[in-house]
Amino acid sequence: MRTYDFTPLYRSAVGFDRLANLLESASRTTSQDTGYPPYNIETTGENAYRIEIAVAGFGPDELNIEVKENLLTVTGRKTANDDAAQKTYLHRGLAERDFERRFQLADYVVVTDANLVNGLLSISLKRELPEALKPRRIEIGAGQPLIEGKAENKAEAA
Repeated sequence: MRTYDFTPLYRSAVGFDRLANLLESASRTTSQDTGYPPYNIETTGENAYRIEIAVAGFGPDELNIEVKENLLTVTGRKTANDDAAQKTYLHRGLAERDFERRFQLADYVVVTDANLVNGLLSISLKRELPEALKPRRIEIGAGQPLIEGKAENKAEAA
């Protein structure tokens, strides 16, 4: 197993500490990741995304979705089932165990919708840039060129 030291990045890059933290947390989670539950991340448009998580056996009341500081956390807590003690399984392939999945979101990405259909939890995301950050087109006027003498005379007349 490889471990990476991001300390030199902290020392030499000013203002990129969030990026270094993101790289560090990504390297930590991949080494500890169990792969449960499986998930897909897809793009559904230019600024739209969807995360699908296979949560077979979980109901909507056993799932929780929370967004805090650009971190999307999906948790599943299986409630105690009295019928499970009475059942005898020949094979048990559905892993109905508690889980927590975390996804780092980019700036201005918001969760717009979440649905649970046929054991798949679909979370819709959208990047919503504020108007101040969107590109704007600046119109170029076709006015008269300024001549130094005339520009000074206009300023003196005013």
